[in-house]
Amino acid sequence: MHWINFPVLTVMIWSGLRIYWADRRDPFGVGIGSWHWFNLFPDWFNETLGLERRLARGLAFHTNFGWFFAINGLVFALYLWRTGGWRNFVPTAADIRTIPAVLLHEFKIRKEPPPQGKYNGVQQLSYGAVLLMGFFAVMSGFAIYRPTQLAPLTAVFGGYESARFIHFWVTIGFMVFFVVHLFQVARAGVGNFLSMVTGFELLGPGSSVPGSLVEEDVVARDGVASVAERADTSESEGATS
Repeated sequence: MHWINFPVLTVMIWSGLRIYWADRRDPFGVGIGSWHWFNLFPDWFNETLGLERRLARGLAFHTNFGWFFAINGLVFALYLWRTGGWRNFVPTAADIRTIPAVLLHEFKIRKEPPPQGKYNGVQQLSYGAVLLMGFFAVMSGFAIYRPTQLAPLTAVFGGYESARFIHFWVTIGFMVFFVVHLFQVARAGVGNFLSMVTGFELLGPGSSVPGSLVEEDVVARDGVASVAERADTSESEGATS
């Protein structure tokens, strides 16, 4: 589902910018009244990507690929719900307390890495925020696409213009996340990237992994509860019974 989102969101952003540039005056640039200081996407940027105000084509691509994005997101939400994987994206109070240590380690101020589970506190917040942005992207997109038929939804967003504003800035948020995400993947090395593609991590010489936990660890990476989570569950079930 991660890899489905990659090409789908690329087409969505490209076609969305084509729709966006159909308005000759950048509505979300910076300026006062009729005096425009600058556009978020200047002409050279749009011309390089071949956007050139082809509104009908942009709408066609955006509408069709939008359904792939929405369906993929719905299936992923069901998957997280059924497996309990949603817990990986909701930081606990203990996870939040580790955020300063994580940031200090990322900026090379602190050498010792903080303890973490599948994701650290910063990752949980950022990935959780991306999932939330995906929800707002779909809902605000429907509000823009069918403002009359879905008038109550459009009203929830404060009207058509407000929904359009939210939709645009969610897209900017996606683009910022992509840059940071790819930078972090590059920093983690080729091995980490290959593990994202294959689902397996190649351990180097001297790596110490208890044999009895290897299979459990692979299962945990696939989104099922980790060994520790299962132990906690068993303890809580015993206490309940």
